[in-house]
Amino acid sequence: MENLKEQAGVRAAQYVTDGMTVGLGTGSTAYYFVQELGRRLKEEGLQIKAVTTSSRTSKQARELGIPLLDIDEVESIDLTVDGADEVDKDFNGIKGGGGALLMEKVVALPSQHYIWVVDETKLVNQLGAFKLPVEVVRYGAKQVFRRFEKAGYRPSLRLQDGQPYLTDMQNFIIDLDLKAIPDPEALALELDQMVGVVEHGLFNGLVDTVIVAGQTGLQILEKNK
Repeated sequence: MENLKEQAGVRAAQYVTDGMTVGLGTGSTAYYFVQELGRRLKEEGLQIKAVTTSSRTSKQARELGIPLLDIDEVESIDLTVDGADEVDKDFNGIKGGGGALLMEKVVALPSQHYIWVVDETKLVNQLGAFKLPVEVVRYGAKQVFRRFEKAGYRPSLRLQDGQPYLTDMQNFIIDLDLKAIPDPEALALELDQMVGVVEHGLFNGLVDTVIVAGQTGLQILEKNK
């Protein structure tokens, strides 16, 4: 599977051309995209600037010599390539398994072209088998947790080494074991309006292109404009 992910990441890098401002995603497949950009800078003289979606990706990009900008230094991003944990037929998706959902969405919104690179196991008929990450402020996190419990969302506080996982923005993540999300837009609206929620992992209608790595090769899915 790693070889397939690498092929997909390399294919996504072909969308990048000189002079672009590029959003660099986070995760195992996006890693290969960033690696390929680093190779192109070194071997082909590719000239780009980039913004990143996590401290991990920032570290990787710096080691490869990719020039970085702060997100607030750019008005728009030409192209962002990232991974996803689930993608449905309507190009809605769940992201945040790696804990970077807030920064990923901040970078996605000003992107002119947004690409996800996934393996074929991430394609689903309906979202929800993958637990939905919700980033919440630390103050009152238990209050939010209780609201999720009352709603029947089967929440769990994400842990790391026995302690609450902290995002790059120093927030907690509560994962919702929903099993199925029949209406992603309605759930997104509900979470958007909940006090204490910073961001959620529903990325509805944002992606334009999905590059799928499968046993039979690469498949490129394009959203109907």
